[in-house]
Amino acid sequence: MNQLAPRAVVERYVTAIATGDLPTAAASFAEDATWSYPGDLPLSRVWRGRTAIVEDFLGSVGTLFAPGSALDVTLTGLLADGPQVVAEWTARGTAANGAAYDNQCLGIFTVENGLITAVREYLDTEHAARTLFAPAAG
Repeated sequence: MNQLAPRAVVERYVTAIATGDLPTAAASFAEDATWSYPGDLPLSRVWRGRTAIVEDFLGSVGTLFAPGSALDVTLTGLLADGPQVVAEWTARGTAANGAAYDNQCLGIFTVENGLITAVREYLDTEHAARTLFAPAAG
């Protein structure tokens, strides 16, 4: 069985997130993968292991948005060089507090043996703090 090239692995992962295909998203990670999320937000840290990344990190992100609303993730760019893939995407939605969330994100993915082994994500953490972690107005 041929494994996907690193660029295709990352594209499949982002597409899975965008379409809500959580089994494919989870299967994209190595068991011991890491995800580094920047800043000093409640989510900021290095998440270690597929379960922590998928269930704890990505799972908790969903709770930050208004019930019944979807986070719109759009892949806007991919650059690959060997096992390193840089992906750029936009993330838009309505936060649980009613604020409009609209962020540009960038991730540097490392892919080995057809699986994501590490991600370093970069985004406007001030916008995330102001929209996702601020109490509802009123």
